[in-house]
Amino acid sequence: MSEFLTAADKRSFYCGEVPESAVGSDVCVMGWVQRQRDLGALIFIDLRDRTGIVQLAFDDKTDREVFDKAFSCRAEYVVCAHGTVRERDAKNPNISTGNIEIYVRSMKILSAAQTPPFEVSDAKKVKDETALKYRYVDLRRPELQRNIKMRHDIARVARQYYYENGFYEIETPMMIKATPEGARDYLVPSRIHKGSFYALPQSPQIYKQLLMLSGFDRYIQLARCFRDEDLRADRQPEFTQIDLEMSFATQEDIMSMNEGFIKRVFREVMNIDIKTPMPRLTFAEAMERYGSDKPDTRYGMEINDISDCVRSSEFVVFKSALATGGSVRAIVAKGGAATLTRKEIDKLTEHAKGIGAKGLAYVRWVDDEPNCSFAKFMTPDELAAIYEKVGLERGDVMLICADRDKVVLPTLGALRQIVARKLDMIPEGKFNFLWITEFPFFEWNEETEHWDAMHHPFTMPLEECLPYLESDPGQVRAKCYDMVLNGTELLSGSIRITDWQLQEKMFAALGLTPDEIEAKFGFLVEAYKYGAPPHGGSGMGLDRLAMVMSGADSLRDVLAFPKVQNASELMSGCPAPADAKALADLSIAVIEESK
Repeated sequence: MSEFLTAADKRSFYCGEVPESAVGSDVCVMGWVQRQRDLGALIFIDLRDRTGIVQLAFDDKTDREVFDKAFSCRAEYVVCAHGTVRERDAKNPNISTGNIEIYVRSMKILSAAQTPPFEVSDAKKVKDETALKYRYVDLRRPELQRNIKMRHDIARVARQYYYENGFYEIETPMMIKATPEGARDYLVPSRIHKGSFYALPQSPQIYKQLLMLSGFDRYIQLARCFRDEDLRADRQPEFTQIDLEMSFATQEDIMSMNEGFIKRVFREVMNIDIKTPMPRLTFAEAMERYGSDKPDTRYGMEINDISDCVRSSEFVVFKSALATGGSVRAIVAKGGAATLTRKEIDKLTEHAKGIGAKGLAYVRWVDDEPNCSFAKFMTPDELAAIYEKVGLERGDVMLICADRDKVVLPTLGALRQIVARKLDMIPEGKFNFLWITEFPFFEWNEETEHWDAMHHPFTMPLEECLPYLESDPGQVRAKCYDMVLNGTELLSGSIRITDWQLQEKMFAALGLTPDEIEAKFGFLVEAYKYGAPPHGGSGMGLDRLAMVMSGADSLRDVLAFPKVQNASELMSGCPAPADAKALADLSIAVIEESK
């Protein structure tokens, strides 16, 4: 039978925060039993809460009823204990309260617990399915408690920092009109407007721009966003971004404001000084050097263009790539020959083919002479020129891809990451930030055979690119910027179009008809006609930032109740079918898929 708290049961300290200065004092602590150790005449209980562990002690002088309660305690029982703080005989340097313990005089068992499905400990890895089904138990693990607290601290610092810099926190609607932003919308049926639907926001993009037109000048929101897209380690169907917009601001102003936040949050939360201003690369430079628009710069292995070295080669793979306007490029894994065996290179080749490459050429230098997969097609001088160009030495492996740049660069970019992990090249505890700027405004969609906006259609093109809007959309670069941290895109932002005539031109360049423009964005275009200040903004992934700062492998480790690969939540069992009456009220019929 559970016991109940009374007015006398007032917690003195959290478990992990009982100070050594409290020795000799009477205290009250509450929490979960981590473990109970029965030594006969002695019983010890490790009591845990969100701050850590404190040891409770019972002996043959303890009141018999209290001793029997301690004897009955099992893992995850919830208890309240009163006692005196004293110095421990056997000290434990691994916990914050390792020099003291509480000699218990009275205790209440507030809640007994069944044997949990797994031990609440960082030491034991639990299968994801089990951990997420019993997420309320899993969340008691110290690692997840630390991660969730870090996420809270980031949010707290964000609000403090942006408030201090003159931003208003303004909420935008959660049920909005569907707008094209790259992913599928989650739709919400309307009971009143039969056959019509709200959409959950993929971002507050249009609303925050309208707030600038409304004169609020600086807006901030820890905004919930929803995207119906395939999950991965750094993607969930619902997420939070630190969303901001600034009027009368340049791209430099917005980037500097976000750098200030990063500097502040790393200093306050992790006591790490981040150097600003952060390095910058254009999109084109990032792709040329790293094969990615979100490169991890904690290690080298940059891409080398060896096209000039093989231009006279008779190797048909190289020859055909260059003849069709492509290139031949390589990455070098220094000291990688021992790890990257022929079998491992074959696996990398299959991975490259999965991305779209036709294959890989390689050089693996183990013995006196390099083992080159294409040596019979090259002269010794041509090979020597390649080795000199890339700095190849004994013990190294070179991977080469030849094709159009749109295939070669991302292929080598992906292989660069895989090889770095295999060779353990990525340093721990290092945080490399950089900005990627001047993204292409348009990208060609081969399925629909028209140009799509690479970011969103409200982004301002660079002034010098305006003449290409109609004649050569592929040449148009945008006033947009991404902040990247250790290979993860943290933030995306842009300067917005504020000229309604230019905005209509951009919509037209994207293939939207006047009727489609009016139906989807008519209210925004109309708003621009009433005086729009120059403005821009950004959205920073709060969950992604917490993931990288905490060293977690996945967003699941920084979210309280995440979804799994198929976008379901194992604990509550959602999504679930709706009952017939609810569907009838919404005029919705569920059609069974034919098998």
